[in-house]
Amino acid sequence: MLQVGFSKRKNNSYDFKNQRSMSLQNSLFEETYSAGALEICRKRVNIAIALFFAVYAVIAVRVFMVCLPHGIEIKLPEDETQQREILIKAPISRADIVDRNGVVIATSLPTVDLYANPKKIQDAKDAAEKLSFVFPDMKYDDLYAKLTKKTSFVMLKHDLSPAKQSEVNALGIPALEFLTSEKRVYLHDNLFAHVLGYTNVDNVGQAGIEKFMHKRLTESTKPLELTVDLGIQDTIRQELLAAIEKFSAEGASAVLMDINTGEVISMVSLPDFNPNINIPLGDKALFNFTTLGTYEPGSVFKTFNTALGLESGKVKVTDKFDATKPITIQRRKISDFHGENRWLTVGEILIYSSNIGSVQLVSRVGRKDQRKFLENLGFFAPLTDFEIPEKAKPLFQSQKNWTDITMATVAYGHGISVTPMHIITAFSALMNGGIYHAPTLIKSSVKKPSKRVISERTSEQMRPLLRDVVLYGSGKKAEVKGYEVAGKTGTAEKAVNGGYAKRRVTNSFLSAFPASNPKYALLVIIDEPKATKETWGFITSGWNAAPTAGKIISEIAPQLGLKANFDLQAQRAHIKAMQ
Repeated sequence: MLQVGFSKRKNNSYDFKNQRSMSLQNSLFEETYSAGALEICRKRVNIAIALFFAVYAVIAVRVFMVCLPHGIEIKLPEDETQQREILIKAPISRADIVDRNGVVIATSLPTVDLYANPKKIQDAKDAAEKLSFVFPDMKYDDLYAKLTKKTSFVMLKHDLSPAKQSEVNALGIPALEFLTSEKRVYLHDNLFAHVLGYTNVDNVGQAGIEKFMHKRLTESTKPLELTVDLGIQDTIRQELLAAIEKFSAEGASAVLMDINTGEVISMVSLPDFNPNINIPLGDKALFNFTTLGTYEPGSVFKTFNTALGLESGKVKVTDKFDATKPITIQRRKISDFHGENRWLTVGEILIYSSNIGSVQLVSRVGRKDQRKFLENLGFFAPLTDFEIPEKAKPLFQSQKNWTDITMATVAYGHGISVTPMHIITAFSALMNGGIYHAPTLIKSSVKKPSKRVISERTSEQMRPLLRDVVLYGSGKKAEVKGYEVAGKTGTAEKAVNGGYAKRRVTNSFLSAFPASNPKYALLVIIDEPKATKETWGFITSGWNAAPTAGKIISEIAPQLGLKANFDLQAQRAHIKAMQ
């Protein structure tokens, strides 16, 4: 019994050691297994982190593409001599246009175009019927003709709204696809029609700033800043519309310029158009009279004729000329509309708008100097650098044909045709001290080339002379108390069938203000105004263009920040200058 018991304990002891050995082996296996699992976990975490950064890298690139206005240009060097460029473009490819105060006046909005692949159309009749229901402005026959063409691409509709795109998708026609695009939007409809122009369905500029600056607008998405002022543009346009209605005129136009920079603050030509709506080519509303309309300016040209005389040194302000009777040059009789029938001073020639006095004044200077003077003021060349493509070249006689009668008629604004932009640009030089600044619509820190065209003394002499036209002459209705308007009226009969139509006129009022220290020039033109009871049957510019200009100046002068001057200081300076 004892032996058996001992043997059992011995066997038990042996079993205990064996179990301990097995337990140790299991422990080592578990540790090894745990270490392997930990390693696998680490690898999985690293992979997750890598995927996390990859996803956010893609998101970051997308953010740059969407948010940055100019895109990013990345250059990756491949070797010492070559580089590969990657360009990430912004989603809108045409820049905004803003006025001088940063107000957006033209912008682009993302949109989609609808097209189809006729080769994939299974039932053209059904597709055409469904699409004509979605787009009531599209005829079934036209749609069916497009959807049955033997081609793989036909454009169906431009500029779909999100709602229309959703309707098309709901049709479930696989052959219908969309192209991402953009639509040009003009936020103020007609207001800047002839300044901005418009683009076609492919967003390519077709007129105005949109055409002339197309390259700039598509190479950079930085807004293009213009010199025009939205508020002033609206004021002037409203007054011109009122004048057209009041005088039953065919049209009207106006240009406001900063005489010290050449910046065009406002440019309006009526009739105009809404660039958001397709206008048929050839429509009269598309014609920009301010830069494309050449016309005989009439008596406003006496302003330049007078400056010519004073600049030549052959005429003094105090000189008098015989206007007692008409004169005849090359068998052509020249007379005054309302003659004073007496000797007139240089100032009185302007006040009474004497044709006879103007001809005698220029005769003292001569044909050669007259032509050279006008050429120097830019009247013989198109305004090439002005930033819209609609520009006309002035019409005038060649040097060979510049005879005595040409010299005489040009003195009072006939025998030469120029655009309103030519007139106001040259006039600004007469008022600002004698410096010619090329007109511009683009706001820039880089000034355009300028040149001196008359002396400062001549400019100073011209200001009180033109102020007198408003105080005592045909420009009385343009007077605005406190703002010292200086200017000249002009009534030009239209050339019709080789002659002149007496009742069809183009009227102008050319002005600067304030006269004692001119800052702005304004040219107002009324095309074919009709007589009213208020004008006592007259159709001359003193009765329509001048009062229209006066209303405009009274409203825009405060907008321009000009302080009214109601004291007598300016009048005393004016009288002293005339002595």
